[in-house]
Amino acid sequence: MKNLDRRHFLKKTSLSAAAISILPNTLSAQRERPLGATYMGDFAATKLEVVRAAFIGVGARGGNHLKFLAALPNTEVVAICDIYEDLVKQKVGWVREVSDENRHQNIAEYSGDEDQWRHMLKDVRPDIVFIATNWHNHAPMAIEAMNMGAHAFVEVPIAVSLQEMWDIVDTSERTKKHCMMLENVNYSRDELMFLNMCRQGVVGDILHGEAAYIHELRWQMKEEERGTGSWRTHHYAKRNGNLYPTHGLGPVAQYMSLGRGEDSFKSLVSFSTPAVGREKYAEANYPKAHKWNQLEYKGGDLNTSIIKTKLGKTVMVQWDETSPRPYSRLNLVQGTKGTLAGFPTRVALEGGVEGITKDHHSWVQGEQLQALYEKYDHPLYKRLNQAAKGSGHGGMDGIMVYRIVECLQKGLPLDQNVYEGCFWSAVAPLSERSVASEGAPQPFPDFTRGNWKNTKPLSIIN
Repeated sequence: MKNLDRRHFLKKTSLSAAAISILPNTLSAQRERPLGATYMGDFAATKLEVVRAAFIGVGARGGNHLKFLAALPNTEVVAICDIYEDLVKQKVGWVREVSDENRHQNIAEYSGDEDQWRHMLKDVRPDIVFIATNWHNHAPMAIEAMNMGAHAFVEVPIAVSLQEMWDIVDTSERTKKHCMMLENVNYSRDELMFLNMCRQGVVGDILHGEAAYIHELRWQMKEEERGTGSWRTHHYAKRNGNLYPTHGLGPVAQYMSLGRGEDSFKSLVSFSTPAVGREKYAEANYPKAHKWNQLEYKGGDLNTSIIKTKLGKTVMVQWDETSPRPYSRLNLVQGTKGTLAGFPTRVALEGGVEGITKDHHSWVQGEQLQALYEKYDHPLYKRLNQAAKGSGHGGMDGIMVYRIVECLQKGLPLDQNVYEGCFWSAVAPLSERSVASEGAPQPFPDFTRGNWKNTKPLSIIN
């Protein structure tokens, strides 16, 4: 800035903000579906008697998915790929430990350079591929997996740009292969119970939701060369918006049936606080010359975005991985007859909850919730909770992987379709554009090309 006079600087930055606010319109416009493409909203693929699975990225997340899937009947782990050879060798050992049958005997191992995953897809031709790598690799890997004949299951977010999301949708529709984002929180006990209560009309007509990912993760900066912090820290420094919206938004969007028959995403406005916490953390914990102290942290510590739906409903989505505060996903849904809320889990209903509260001015919470669990626990949770114990995140990871395998083996539609993964992930690039344009509304792309109106809301699966 030393070489720029103030007038030139203001002119330049104003033009940049204007360009950013206009850009989303080109990517948000509804695209025509190419001839021969198939809408994937309620798509059910041909049954797979045995699910042959490959894994790209087997650190914490990918490794846990692999271990749980390998123990399920009629599955075969056919390939494991990671940059680090030691992780591949370790996870091959894990697979052999959990299998009590003569399966998983010929696991192809790939490690080393960045393109090994491409060789794996070409050599092995798996039925499905789990992708748990850094965010920038999600879209290219999912697209190539589908092009090579596999269903793709991608860690969150499904992609980082709107262009990548459109490319994923187009590839899924052209190849008739699933691409599901692995939003595990949709399978948590409370989220499943809230979905069941919403479907039964307990809270009446839903008007508003609140979702968040508030999780202090500054400690990840200790992973300087290897691990999540080694690449995620650069996102915090360079990008300003809600970078990780789906854990909170996924369940709330399904409560409200957004993108599925009743309503869909329309627009978003977003604001970020100043970026302070990461810079102070780096200064306090690393030498002045350390690489974390050489970054210019542009991403605000807390981002708040408001989504407006086509029916005029609202969803507040917050993100904060920096501030010293307890974990929360908010997980609130408000209707004409009451409110369901999380962290801590609590319920308030008009007229009260029989035998517990007299009216909506008091929460049902703590030990009082047991009666509601007994009445409204989701049948899927009751069926799979024991089988999923120890799978990670209180069992939600295992229920998710179990359901993926179950749907593929039975030829059922998946619980989360490709469009939902894109809608939920789109909050990140849209929020960045809104923040950069002083909160200007950003239109959501309609990844379904209007077919959300004919897509069934997620039912209560037994």
